Amino acid sequence: MWDIMLFRMNNCYKGEIWLCVEGVLLKNDYRCAFCLVYGAHTRAGKLAVWEELSFIAGLCQVSICYMGDFNEVTQVEERKDQDRLTASAEDFKSWVQDMQLVDLPLNDRNYTWFRGSSCSRIDRVLVSLEWTEEFPEIRLKGGPRGLSDHCPIIVQNTICRDGLRPFRSLDSCFTHEGFLRMVREEWRNLGEVQFTDKLKALTMPLRRWHKDKFGDMDKKIQHFEEEIKKVDELARNGVYDGTSEARRKALVSCCKQWYVRKKIHWKQMSRSKHAKDMDKNTRYFHNLASARRRNNRIDGLIINGRLVRNQSRIKIAIRDFYKYLYHQERSPVVGFRDGLVNRIDEEESIALERLLTSEEIREAVWDCESSKAPRSDGYNMNFIKKCWDEIGAEFTKAVMDFF
Repeated sequence: MWDIMLFRMNNCYKGEIWLCVEGVLLKNDYRCAFCLVYGAHTRAGKLAVWEELSFIAGLCQVSICYMGDFNEVTQVEERKDQDRLTASAEDFKSWVQDMQLVDLPLNDRNYTWFRGSSCSRIDRVLVSLEWTEEFPEIRLKGGPRGLSDHCPIIVQNTICRDGLRPFRSLDSCFTHEGFLRMVREEWRNLGEVQFTDKLKALTMPLRRWHKDKFGDMDKKIQHFEEEIKKVDELARNGVYDGTSEARRKALVSCCKQWYVRKKIHWKQMSRSKHAKDMDKNTRYFHNLASARRRNNRIDGLIINGRLVRNQSRIKIAIRDFYKYLYHQERSPVVGFRDGLVNRIDEEESIALERLLTSEEIREAVWDCESSKAPRSDGYNMNFIKKCWDEIGAEFTKAVMDFF
């Protein structure tokens, strides 16, 4: 903040145990505020600090980043040997949620404060939703503790190239009236191919179709909103007739449809299990998806005693590890002497060897949660259910061949 080539300060505010600097990040001309916090020790003192920090956010009216020692946890796992959250911790957690702040994950360590056998994660960085939208790659890294009882926290905004994104069937596609027709045509064009190979081949036309029809949903929404604004301007100028009214209704309907598609998309990407009442908060699900992506990324891996950060080498090492872990080993033949194990009767034996029926397979599919994927090919059960009329027979045959 002291480097005038990076940051231009407009205002500075300070309390007893916090300091806030509001200004502009010059690299991208981004208005924001940084607030350094040292948390109080009593519950009453902490409540007073949370109220002051809420006030300063309203005063600055820009995206804000709180960082420092908050002297409080938000999860039971953040304090060693703790089995429940204290009333003070519940207050802090409620404040974070009420302010719609994102608690950035710290992946390289569990605790940031140490004293004797006591360990806690009381140092953290909380940012507003606007911050994560402007810096989607923001993440935390812990530094060496040295002689201090705290670990320093480093905030980074580095873009990590992970290669091509894996295919994933998206539920939002089913809101388009032409999607199932496209799947039907592409599926038939693939001809008589093994079921799993057919699914793999289908990913390419699905990718192209999604990019063509659903590419940049925000721009499509913005276009409809601008057109609605133009119609409203005409109405204000006295130019409004039956044609204008019909056009406005059609534009509103299309815009609403794209909002629904965007909501479905980000809810699926976030994998949120929250109540349906929160479904309308697309921005909330977008933030969850971004946080989940940051949290799941593997930046470095120790391979043969060496820290490796090359993404290609990391992927190869992970693949080889699980390939070795799950390879089939030759098992010794084990026999049982008569009388040690009870035999099943003939009727039970026939029942065990009986082939599955198509009705049983369909029932099992519909019993699965739609968002779950049976394998790593990117297709979830919702895709199988929606496209059952086209691929159901081949899916059933593939299952029966497997058994």
